[in-house]
Amino acid sequence: MSHSIKNLEWRYAVKKFDSERILPQEKIELLKQAFNLTATSYGLQPIRMVVLKDKELQERLVPHSFGQQQVAQASHILVICIENVINADFIKNYFERVKRIRDTPDEIIEPYLEALLDDFSKKETSEIRQWCINQAYLAMGNLLTVCAMEKIDSCPMEGFDPKGYDELLELNKRGLNSILVLPVGYRAKDDMFSGFKKVRKKMEDSIIEMF
Repeated sequence: MSHSIKNLEWRYAVKKFDSERILPQEKIELLKQAFNLTATSYGLQPIRMVVLKDKELQERLVPHSFGQQQVAQASHILVICIENVINADFIKNYFERVKRIRDTPDEIIEPYLEALLDDFSKKETSEIRQWCINQAYLAMGNLLTVCAMEKIDSCPMEGFDPKGYDELLELNKRGLNSILVLPVGYRAKDDMFSGFKKVRKKMEDSIIEMF
């Protein structure tokens, strides 16, 4: 079995973190870079991530997390958010970065920019929001894999009250909505779930090969 697969086998959704163990800053920096390098549709990155390390604030988030204590126990909390507004300026700013970083000529950029502006102008607000949410899930998947490779324990969470998080963390003031929560840190030695065997489909029931 390869090293990467062994690490994915090692990973599980932690039910109890060791609240005394704190991730070193270099690990947090690595997760920040991994988030920023996540592939997103069109490369637009309509997502942002809050990195939270404040035990008092973490405790206050527990009632908004359906009582899940991992939020209070974890070394850090990563909150994946989406931008509230994806408009022409947002899209143009992306192409400005492309031009600045790659020195791409306007004659190459302009047709692609105009096509995206036209495409997004035809989308309903709800459709754009769902597209943003899809990008948040891409980021979560990427972070889970990186955590496994780096032996960082984690617990992906959809089960929380976004409005409670948004208010407590004042995300609305930043034009953001919380979508996913990822407590990270180190598993507690007495978390019995760490020893459970993985429950997955048989490979032949999960994979369809076409040759």
